[in-house]
Amino acid sequence: MNPQPSPDPVNQSGAVAPSPDPVAAALAVKRDVVPRPVLWSLGVIAALALLTAALLWQKVAGMQEQLARQSAEAQSQALEARALAKQAVSLAQDVAARAAVLDSRLSEVALQRGQLDELMQSMSRSRDENLVVDIDAALRLAQQQAQLTGSVEPLLAALKSADQRIVRAAQPRLALLQRAIARDIDRVKLSAVSDTPTLLVKLDELVHLADVLVVANAVAPARQLEKNLVTPPKASVTWWQSGFQMVIGEARNLVRVSRIEVPEAALLSPEQSFFLRENFKLKLLNARLGLLARQIDSARADLADADAMLKKYFQANARKSQAAGALLQQVQTQMRTLQLPRIDDTLAVLTTAAAGR
Repeated sequence: MNPQPSPDPVNQSGAVAPSPDPVAAALAVKRDVVPRPVLWSLGVIAALALLTAALLWQKVAGMQEQLARQSAEAQSQALEARALAKQAVSLAQDVAARAAVLDSRLSEVALQRGQLDELMQSMSRSRDENLVVDIDAALRLAQQQAQLTGSVEPLLAALKSADQRIVRAAQPRLALLQRAIARDIDRVKLSAVSDTPTLLVKLDELVHLADVLVVANAVAPARQLEKNLVTPPKASVTWWQSGFQMVIGEARNLVRVSRIEVPEAALLSPEQSFFLRENFKLKLLNARLGLLARQIDSARADLADADAMLKKYFQANARKSQAAGALLQQVQTQMRTLQLPRIDDTLAVLTTAAAGR
């Protein structure tokens, strides 16, 4: 317990001290009343509070600094993002422009590709058309050579060559042509063609026989009449007998009885008989030339005219006439098989292919 102050305090000097303030006195009393541990606790708490406040202030200051830095970074990033956005916009515009250019170029490339495809198809069709034209020309030339030579070998070789070219081309649209060529090859191989040199030899024999053929109204030679008479032996023949036989021979030459089926043959004079033989030779020679020129129809017509002349103006029962008639019939029979096989199927397909149908 603290001693109570006296009501009238006196200084050491003996002067009277002034009276204290009641509030201050009360606080002083309270200070004197609070215990020291409490004061120490309050001081510690205050120190801790100050320390905490200082730490909080420091932390807030750090947070503010961090926020300032983050704000600055965010602002810089925003600026960078804005710059990047501008770059992206410009890049997008550039890309859009390039895309438009690429689209236009792509359309140009597509157009060029279409034109190239059309060109390739045109070139392919042109190649096929050229192939068809070449094959057609080669086959027609081979057919002419076969007609001129009388042999099917040129035609057969041309057909085989055309078939090989079609196989190498490997075009489906030429399959019909290939089948037609195969049919014509089989037809040419199976065809029988007469031997032209043999026919020429027989025509030459007929030309030589024309000079010795007997005309239907020809007068029999005197030697033939003398052979028909019965002549006695030479030892017993006298002058009057020989004279009598001569008179009888001349009398028989004055009158001749014969049968002529065609009136025109009976009216021929000796001069006309000469021209008749020459015309008969000309018909045979024309047939020979027609055979060499492969004009089969013309040769057949000339042979028919020669056969008609032989039967009409020459003696049918004469041995030379019969031999000439038999030889002429042989030539006409062989001329029927002389016609070379035609390749009409292949030529028709070639015409269709060349027309593009």
